[in-house]
Amino acid sequence: MRLSRATLSRVAPDARPLAEPRATGVVHLGIGAFHRAHQAVYTERAMAAAGDDRWGICGATQRSTDVADRLRPQDCLYGVRAGDEARVVGSVREVLVPGDDLAARLSAPETAVVTLTVTERAYRPDPRGAVARLVAGLRARAAADAGPLTVISCDNLPGNGAILAGLVADLCEPPLLGWVERNVTFPASMVDRIVPATTQADLDDMAARLGVVDLGAVVTEPFTQWVIEDRFAGDRPAWERAGALLVGDVRPYERMKLRLLNGSHSAIAYLSGAEHVSEAVSDPAFAGYLRRLMDDDLSPTLEGLAGFDLARYKESLMVRFANPGLRHRVSQIAVDGSQKLPQRLLDPARERLAAGYEPRWIALAVAGWMRYVTTARDLADPLAERLRGEETASASATVDRLLAIEEIFGTDLPDDPVFRELVTDRLERLTADGLPATLRALV
Repeated sequence: MRLSRATLSRVAPDARPLAEPRATGVVHLGIGAFHRAHQAVYTERAMAAAGDDRWGICGATQRSTDVADRLRPQDCLYGVRAGDEARVVGSVREVLVPGDDLAARLSAPETAVVTLTVTERAYRPDPRGAVARLVAGLRARAAADAGPLTVISCDNLPGNGAILAGLVADLCEPPLLGWVERNVTFPASMVDRIVPATTQADLDDMAARLGVVDLGAVVTEPFTQWVIEDRFAGDRPAWERAGALLVGDVRPYERMKLRLLNGSHSAIAYLSGAEHVSEAVSDPAFAGYLRRLMDDDLSPTLEGLAGFDLARYKESLMVRFANPGLRHRVSQIAVDGSQKLPQRLLDPARERLAAGYEPRWIALAVAGWMRYVTTARDLADPLAERLRGEETASASATVDRLLAIEEIFGTDLPDDPVFRELVTDRLERLTADGLPATLRALV
């Protein structure tokens, strides 16, 4: 029997939704597994804590109808398993697919907040993409005089709020731009929760726990974090009542997460050769490498975290990485590396070089990425055709070719002899000796 409001009575009382929204106050673009395990959970908890049921979510898919096909027959209910706890979440009220009238929902007066998890790739010019659809909704909202709106990017980009505001401005005609500047804010935010792709085994486990079939289930870890710039245009859910942190400046937190968690994830994806993250860090040598990466190359680039226990945070990351229950696929992390590498690893490399230090551990991860994109059979990356090369090419030739891609490495790193030499040396070692011997030699 399928999960729905009609079958919710079959679910144990302590696993039923915490709140039942009576209105839709939030629109979310990109309603994938991460949103359902993160912002949607915070929103439901906020409604329950504040006794405010106006903040139901309208989710919109970007291209595929898969999520809608899973959630619509279930009245948009779905389960979240975090560690040993499984519970049905009820904050999502509807799911729109391409072709549905998203602009009507964005221009509705009761809609006060828009959130986005559309991945780094979506922040590129695309006339059919998320930003274009958002601008169409803003145009309709301005025409309807529907009031102020807060638009929050929840994607892993530094300064994501300012980036999104700039992309929106680029697509606005002058009258609309003026309205946006007066009525819309784009707070930055930092999100953190590991959410692997759901497997059939996960769906089977959720059915056993809930007592009903749930095709929209997601599996995640107990840890969760959301830091939001406190700059709202109007009303909003009481997310702080659900554990979110509202701050004046998100940048120190987003930099910490992007570099320590996401940077380490990229290193795992392109170096380890493991199927799951937990398998990679079960190797003491590789775990030792990750600690050196975080301690020597990444942590020195972090500022503005006075009072924050950075050592404890890094230790928590190693525990989270080692969690075998997550089964976080390395192949999932490896997708779109050309879009992720700059902010996760290349920016901190620049800062270490500018400070007179050699980013030796970052260079090993970059070399791993170069080997990966050269040899991967099915490379999921928007620059895939430019990244592929001859597997038999020398390390120096591969480094020269890939460093020349300005969208990834800019113009400074290719001209830095220290960085070029470090990456070339690491790629030569990986090619000739493999990862275990390279780690023994370097770590």
